[in-house]
Amino acid sequence: MLTIIIRSIIIYLIVLLVFRLMGKRQLGQMQPFELVLTLIIADLATIPMAEVSVPVLHGVVPLLTLVVLHFVLTLISRSSQFVSKIISGKPVIIVNPKGIDYQAMKKLNLSTDDIFEALRGAGYFSISDVQYAIMETNGKVSVMPKASAAPVTNEDLKTQAEDSFLPIVLVSDGKIIKENIALAGVSQEEVTAIVKENSNTKNNSIKDVLLLTINKTGQAYLQMKKGEGLSFQSKRLVSE
Repeated sequence: MLTIIIRSIIIYLIVLLVFRLMGKRQLGQMQPFELVLTLIIADLATIPMAEVSVPVLHGVVPLLTLVVLHFVLTLISRSSQFVSKIISGKPVIIVNPKGIDYQAMKKLNLSTDDIFEALRGAGYFSISDVQYAIMETNGKVSVMPKASAAPVTNEDLKTQAEDSFLPIVLVSDGKIIKENIALAGVSQEEVTAIVKENSNTKNNSIKDVLLLTINKTGQAYLQMKKGEGLSFQSKRLVSE
């Protein structure tokens, strides 16, 4: 028993040293190759702890080898943009002034729900407030707001602003969200009418819609799978 305790302490200290050498990044900030190394290190560390028959050195050597590999990959990534793109990927613009980039969204295997969650995490609840949103290589989303939505306090401007209202997603990726249209107090026919009234082509149907949102004041946002996003004031107001 004493042997297992001593081996566990040794491995723990070595793993702690390894992660200190790798830096202080949080799990969500790691590049893909760093996350893979972390998972392997965690798996390797348990072997000499649980298996007394395995020499401690057989656990230490692979751990130190991975540390060296980490520094080599980091050095190569810093010195070569080409290698960096292969190992870590590159940032991708998922929202631009025209709206959501549908092709980029599909390439990254994202849904509109994923994009909205990321934007809300950055403090923006309406797609019409976003100039650019970029999916970083570590999976985080960076947001550049439009000038009208830039974070300026009302206290600084000495003005009184009206309350904001959370937009409700009525259509996402060609599908009507039934629970949301019930929440908004509109019918499927009204949703179809909104699409036909505000899309470029009157022949467009719900399946051609990438995103449709509306808030309590009737402020709506519509983007077809092919075309630019459009903000407009709808005559169909969300129910109280």
